Amino acid sequence: MSSEKDYDKLLSGIYANLPEKVTKTERFEMPKFEFFVEGNKTIVKNFKAVADKVRREPALIAKYLSKELAVPVEIQNDRLILARKLTGDIINKKFEEFVVKLVMCRQCNRPDTHIEELGHGLRQLVCESCGARTAIR
Repeated sequence: MSSEKDYDKLLSGIYANLPEKVTKTERFEMPKFEFFVEGNKTIVKNFKAVADKVRREPALIAKYLSKELAVPVEIQNDRLILARKLTGDIINKKFEEFVVKLVMCRQCNRPDTHIEELGHGLRQLVCESCGARTAIR
């Protein structure tokens, strides 16, 4: 009987010393561009790696950034060259908007999506997790 009380006492002590649960429910972390300015150009060093992480074609991301930032872009190997001096905050903010519009599912808010071409310039975002389909522009 005393061994059972000792066991309960030890178990209570162990539970009291455990740290609070720190669980992160979000498994997707928004990637950030690493960049530097060279003359009047901004060069994104990790462009290909970021495109791979969000599972989108680098050309699609480059086109989006070019339109949103009103700057000509060029993809060179794994880098993206923007023909203007820009701060990282602006580039990363526009990239976050891209991820919200063209990567994240609007129903379940997960990044497990792909883009399907429907023809006639129509595209839809298809979620692989919940099956939702959303028209995109």
